[in-house]
Amino acid sequence: MNNRNEIVSPFNQPEQLYAAVDLGSNSFHMVIVRVAAGSVSIIGKIKQKVRLAAGLDENMNLDEASLERGWQCLSTFAERLQDIPLANIKVVGTATLRLAANVQQFLDKAEDILQHKIDIISGEEEARQIYLGVAYTSANQGNSLVIDIGGASTEVIVGNDMTPIHLTSLNMGCVTFKERYFADGMVTDEAFTEAIHNAKALLAPVKDDFISFDWQQCLGASGTPQAITEILITQGISDSIRLDYLYNLKQQCIDCVNIDALDIVGLTEARRAIFPSGLAILIALFEELNIQNMQISAGALREGLIYGMLDNMQQNDRRAETLEQMMKQFHIDAEHAHRVKNLALLLFKQVQQQLDLKKVDCEASLIAASMLNELGLHIEYKQHHKHGAYILSHVPMVGYTQQLQNGIRVLVLNHRGDINLNDFQPFASEVREKLIVLLRLSRLACLLSIRRKDKLLPKIKLTIEDNDWILTFPEGWLKAHPLIDAELANEKWQQHKVGWKLLCQS
Repeated sequence: MNNRNEIVSPFNQPEQLYAAVDLGSNSFHMVIVRVAAGSVSIIGKIKQKVRLAAGLDENMNLDEASLERGWQCLSTFAERLQDIPLANIKVVGTATLRLAANVQQFLDKAEDILQHKIDIISGEEEARQIYLGVAYTSANQGNSLVIDIGGASTEVIVGNDMTPIHLTSLNMGCVTFKERYFADGMVTDEAFTEAIHNAKALLAPVKDDFISFDWQQCLGASGTPQAITEILITQGISDSIRLDYLYNLKQQCIDCVNIDALDIVGLTEARRAIFPSGLAILIALFEELNIQNMQISAGALREGLIYGMLDNMQQNDRRAETLEQMMKQFHIDAEHAHRVKNLALLLFKQVQQQLDLKKVDCEASLIAASMLNELGLHIEYKQHHKHGAYILSHVPMVGYTQQLQNGIRVLVLNHRGDINLNDFQPFASEVREKLIVLLRLSRLACLLSIRRKDKLLPKIKLTIEDNDWILTFPEGWLKAHPLIDAELANEKWQQHKVGWKLLCQS
């Protein structure tokens, strides 16, 4: 008989639905997840542009039009929420509702529509929840700087794994800055300069606090960083956000002269009106906090609220959980996947120091690519590397940033057959170089595991001399194993065609 006081994890309960609703200053969001069999799966997302912050007048009252937009949106949300237990729903309001003098007028009707209480959370609590959402979905390593540019506030957080260490919420957002600096619709260098200058002024009191932290990566959550990442990917740049890209986008905006005329490849119509203002804030953050590059996170406030409700959930390695779930979902031979992974890591460790591989991200990418190389095999054999890459283009990988997932996709695509170096061109040069090394390791691990048996391979030594990769086997081993010898001969030819040299000796 169970102890009546025993805490039961949501993972040990029957299938349940949870929902988080974020009443933001630009958009209202709702995310619905299903918790079952030890995993959390998103089964629904709704987002509506409400532009609540645009309805604040000089007395900080929300006008009737913005109130109506908000209530109409919540009527849509309410129907879906009827199917979810009240205890499994969290609804929060953020910056604009914190600022609005007539917030109670909005809340009275909104809570009646939803039949649920709405919590107006502080900027600090918003920042904490954003960090939790980012940390869960991005599996950050070491100290991380997290930035979320909302409609009326910007949250900046430094944390380590699941723990936020230092955070702040600043009264600047893409909607409020649009109304302040781009209200006439004109996109000029002067407007950008003024917006950036004022963003820096708001950041100045806390800037040194964040610079003093030794953070290893910067992650952007939703909004403007997401829009910029979509632009970069659409324009064929599979890279993290960098300051020179932001300057280029700023000039593209100025060249268009007017917000209504903004014509940037990859910029959605829904984001166009507030893109210049969000971009100005992000430029100020990059310049003041000395950010070299930013990757996009898959999670933000909504995910933080969800995982906050699942506070008994064990925080295991989220990347390992993702790989295990994908192997089950796509019927991958788990025993063989681990066999290929272990061999790839064995080779990796022999050359890691010599090639100055950044251990955390390179190793994580190699592990994922090695374990998912047969992702498309359940569709058919001949083109399974292409099927696997297609799946990785459309299935989110919890615990991996978008750039990491893009790299894993390219590794899976090229793990067998002809090597297409053009697939690596969208990445920055330093990322591209690392990916090519990982590809060579992944291809060798897949090839040498062709017989799908443990304890078959002897001790293999991988060395690199100049640009030559040399595999050394025990004397006579290759001659005694003609299948693998033939496969290695073919691999030498495949690598030779792209200018690489592979030597095998015993």
